[in-house]
Amino acid sequence: MSTLNLASAPEDAAALEGAEAHHARLAGELAGRVKMLLTAVDRDPTAVERIHAGLVAFCDRSLLPHAAAEEAALYPAAHAMFEARLLIESLIGEHRCLTTLVDTLRTAPGPADAAADARALQVLFEEHVAKENGLVLPLLAMTPEVSLAALLADMHHRIANGTGGSGVPQDQSNEKGHDMRGQRTDEPGGCGGVCGCGGAEEAAEPELDVREVPHALRHAAVFGALDAVPAGTAVVLIAPHNPLPLLAQIEQSNPGVFSVEYLERGPQAWRLRLSHR
Repeated sequence: MSTLNLASAPEDAAALEGAEAHHARLAGELAGRVKMLLTAVDRDPTAVERIHAGLVAFCDRSLLPHAAAEEAALYPAAHAMFEARLLIESLIGEHRCLTTLVDTLRTAPGPADAAADARALQVLFEEHVAKENGLVLPLLAMTPEVSLAALLADMHHRIANGTGGSGVPQDQSNEKGHDMRGQRTDEPGGCGGVCGCGGAEEAAEPELDVREVPHALRHAAVFGALDAVPAGTAVVLIAPHNPLPLLAQIEQSNPGVFSVEYLERGPQAWRLRLSHR
């Protein structure tokens, strides 16, 4: 069944597709950052603190404001429907779990604890958005009395203005990092000396194997990983094919920031070193 057949109006069909794409970008960036943290724990302990801090900052500026805006703008319309009431209450409970996991991740006492918390956060969020994509959004889109497009516009307005679900402005850092297209709008800015990355050449370069990432999340996962790479260091990307479209997107979003070196050219895997100049 197509999206157009699910929606009661063309604008709601477009809104449904846009919401699913936005979820994919959030889940993808989270997956990339978590993968970088897990890799650093195993291969480059000096980078763990920086990547850990970046992951928490991403949750604070993107993941949690998104959840708060959903509760304020999107969930009430679905909760008013008898068939969705219990589901929405369950999803609100999952938002509380996400918040708790982020707080636990924030105060993780060691690298292994941070890695476990990050992976749990990723699994929960991916399950959460799957329910929203498969149940909540289609239900709202196919209900003639509801304008999904208007609800999502309100939600993104709240996110853009930093008010979330409380009406109180959030830290302006929530605005930074990526725009609604998943394009990076700020530069990583390095680690500020936190991780001692002056010795990065002696440390193992982290690897991001996108073959392990669902296809719909791959590009966003790479951008999430690149945000965790400070100037003067690199990440090794492993892809199932020559990722020319992705490289073009990286250059368009970050002109001249990353240099590319091919380490392996197929046929089973393509390995590329992306160095942050």
